[in-house]
Amino acid sequence: MSEKPFFIGYLAPPAPLRVFLIVVAAMLIVLCGAVSWVIGTTQAPPGPGSFRFDYGRQTVTGIMETQPYPMLHITEGTERLPAGRTILMSGGGKFGVAERAEPLAHHMAVVSGVALERGDLQMIQVRGGQRGISPTMGELPEIPIEPLGRWKLAGEICDGNCVAGAMSPGRGLAQRACASLCLIGGVPPVFGSSQPVEGSEFLLIGAPDGGPLPPELLEYTALYISVEGTVERRGDLLVFLIDPASIEVL
Repeated sequence: MSEKPFFIGYLAPPAPLRVFLIVVAAMLIVLCGAVSWVIGTTQAPPGPGSFRFDYGRQTVTGIMETQPYPMLHITEGTERLPAGRTILMSGGGKFGVAERAEPLAHHMAVVSGVALERGDLQMIQVRGGQRGISPTMGELPEIPIEPLGRWKLAGEICDGNCVAGAMSPGRGLAQRACASLCLIGGVPPVFGSSQPVEGSEFLLIGAPDGGPLPPELLEYTALYISVEGTVERRGDLLVFLIDPASIEVL
């Protein structure tokens, strides 16, 4: 009879095999940890971004604009969201607020919710019902639109909610499924540029005609692409009206 240890399922493993299994299991744990660490170190840091619950509920007044996606040009703000800022808006979960904002397009509105912030990108996740978006009276100043010419940029199509701080990292392939659902739900898409444009890393995306992003472009969400289009400044927010035919996956 062979003296080599042999495993039988209904018996305890022989001592030599038990030692072997413990060593292999320990090595696999160490190897998996090392691989995870290497992968993590190769990823770009997401940067500081989060729900700013520490700011408290933010209630601001401004001019509602709904194309390509809802944004508010603040005329009466708070310490954290001051007058002169232009902020994007999203709803709870993975939904936008286009239907709620559209009746107030080019009118004064009061918006209330929780702020999200990453770098120079600010968004407000609007409360439900009339407490979140409501009409108000007030002077309606003109918001200048400044054309900044045609640009070719490299970067990613992200959903504004996550990239502003609702999720981390908020961009990249790890975020693709979540970002796709958010964009389908109407959350404003944001282009995260690899190089700042006029000092800004994040640009709201729209179609060439100034409307929302065409649904067929959602397949490029979270992929590293190059794309051309015209950039314009609305308030202090940059809007990138992309040319779908120019998209290339890098």
